[in-house]
Amino acid sequence: MKYKKGHLYIEKVSADRIARQFGTPSYVYSYNKIKNNIINFKKNFKSINPLICFSVKSNSNLKILSLVNKFGLGADVVSKGELLKALKAKIKPEKIVFSGVGKTIDELKFAVSKKILLINAESENEIIEIEKIAKKNKKKINIGIRFNPDTDAKTLNKISTGKKGNKFGLTTKNFLELIKKYKNSRFVNIICLSVHIGSQITSNAPYNNMIRAVNKIIQLSKYNFKFIDLGGGMGIQYEKSSNKLNYLKYNKIINSFLKRNNSKIIFEPGRSIVGDAGYLISKITYIKKTNSKNFVIIDAAMNDLIRPALYGAKHRIIPSKLSRKKISKKHEFVGPICETTDKFLTVNRYQKINQKDIIIICDVGAYGMVLSSNYNLRPKPAEILVNKNSAKIITKRQNLNKII
Repeated sequence: MKYKKGHLYIEKVSADRIARQFGTPSYVYSYNKIKNNIINFKKNFKSINPLICFSVKSNSNLKILSLVNKFGLGADVVSKGELLKALKAKIKPEKIVFSGVGKTIDELKFAVSKKILLINAESENEIIEIEKIAKKNKKKINIGIRFNPDTDAKTLNKISTGKKGNKFGLTTKNFLELIKKYKNSRFVNIICLSVHIGSQITSNAPYNNMIRAVNKIIQLSKYNFKFIDLGGGMGIQYEKSSNKLNYLKYNKIINSFLKRNNSKIIFEPGRSIVGDAGYLISKITYIKKTNSKNFVIIDAAMNDLIRPALYGAKHRIIPSKLSRKKISKKHEFVGPICETTDKFLTVNRYQKINQKDIIIICDVGAYGMVLSSNYNLRPKPAEILVNKNSAKIITKRQNLNKII
């Protein structure tokens, strides 16, 4: 994404052209940014040769899943629906991991029937249900057991998953008890230790602490795990001033860990693959001027992108056309929904903008469209994939009459 002669382009297609051709609001993804993110991820972790399972919950668009499959990634799923989507995208079952704390019996049966790589269990009750399914089908099922390392990911509290107060994983005591109890089971084969401490992590320190905790629990268990699933959580730069995770440093930490543990690493990246490859294109409906600030009312709303309202997340907002004139007054970008929380960003100084101008909300490729809703009975936006000078619809805009 860059400006050419004052006009913003996503690859070789202008944002204004996309807005005219497909309407607003619309999600737009860059094919080549996703491709380069995958290549870069693989390059930085080449020495450990991990199995990379794309986190489907970050972006479940079928075309995007087909794209990550094209470049050799597997899938991390947390529901039957996501598993169905991954299979429809031709992702091989032996590259699929099923995670989540509350898998239903129906979901477990379906996963077993599709012969996926493994199911990451998060409680003894879940293992009991898996054993019942295995016994009935006269087979032994590969599972992982998720460990809670009580590690602070130093990220937003609402997306932290690895502290002892979180619902995910098992304590050291419970983990060791389950390894001892089920290591010789006739129906489950424990092949994986799974861990995931949170999302949008931009420092290597939490991962270092997590690896230490994993190494310690392995030593205590005296069990040889075929796979160590380290989850994902690698952050991106939502703001230019924010930190960027050092992949090579993380790779070095894992290499040191593997010298003591003969296991294959599984990663579950999502945001780091698609986050900065997605944009939400919107039109300014009105500009309401007050003494203290200008409310820039756009046609995208919290039903289209809920992260700012839900997490307090910040996404850069940039204009499709550059102007040299700057306005030294607060600009608050808000949506049309009847909620005070339906706002995206407040900036102290912004360039001159007008009604009907096009603006772009950046870095929305992950947890954007997947979290959208029909709140206020608003249709979900279209999704567009840009590849060089080509822009194509990969999901049509919802039809309001069909919703009603």
